Amino acid sequence: MAGVSKACCSIPPVVSKGYQEKGEYKTIGGLKTYVTGPADATRAILVIYDIFGYWPQTLQGADILATSDPDQKYRVFIPDFFEGEPADISWYPPTTDEHKQKLGNFFATKAGPPATLSKIPGVVADANKTATTGGGYSAWGILGYCWGGKVANLTLGKENSVFKAGAQAHPAMLDPADAKNVHVPIALLASKDEDPEAVKGYEQNLTVAKLVETFPTQIHGWMAARANLDDPEVRKEYERGYKTVLDFFHQHL
Repeated sequence: MAGVSKACCSIPPVVSKGYQEKGEYKTIGGLKTYVTGPADATRAILVIYDIFGYWPQTLQGADILATSDPDQKYRVFIPDFFEGEPADISWYPPTTDEHKQKLGNFFATKAGPPATLSKIPGVVADANKTATTGGGYSAWGILGYCWGGKVANLTLGKENSVFKAGAQAHPAMLDPADAKNVHVPIALLASKDEDPEAVKGYEQNLTVAKLVETFPTQIHGWMAARANLDDPEVRKEYERGYKTVLDFFHQHL
C-alpha cells in the first residue's frame, strides 16, 4: 500500500521561514501543550515531537494536519514532554565526543520512552474533556517523529485502548520486533538514513493494515525540526509526507 489519494487534502503553502503558528498553548495533562485545529473537530491526533521539542517546522506540520481538509477535521495536540528542556539541535548529528556525551545524557535522563508513555493516558484523558461533543473525541491517532516514532510504536500494543491508528516519520531506534506488538493500522515514512534492513524487517513483521514508504532523497528529520524548507526538494517531500500521513489517517480514523 503506497501513494496518496489526490482528494485527501489541500495542503496550504508551506512557509520556509518565519512561520506563525495557528494554534495556541494550553495546559493539558499537567503539561504545556500546543493545540491546533477546529474546536468542533470530533477526532484528534496526538503528536510526539522529536528530541528538539517545539520547532516551527513541527508546529507547521501540526497545523497542516489540522487544517488541510475542511471535510475531515482533527484537533491536534503536541505535549511538551521535555518541559521546556529539549535537546540542543547543534548536538545532532553528534560529530564530537562532547555532543555524543550530551545526547547520551539527554536520552538517559529525559528521553526514556517508559517515562513518556506513562504520561500519555493523562494527556489524552484531559484532552478529551476539551472536546465540544462532551463525550471526548470519537477517534484518536498518534504520530511520532524520530524519538517520538519509538514512543508511538510502543503505545500501539494490545493493551492500547485509545489509538485507532498510528504513524511514524523517520523513526529513531526502529526495531522490527516492535512491529509484532502493533495492533492497529500504522504508517512508516522512512528517510534515507534509516537502516533499510530494519525498515524491511519492521514491515514484514506487521500483521495490521500498513503503509511503509522510504523517501530516498530525505534526511532523518525532514518532517520535523531538521527540515530545511528553503530547499525545494525538501519542501516538496515535506508536503508529500504530510499528505501521506493525512490520507492514512483519513482511511483509518
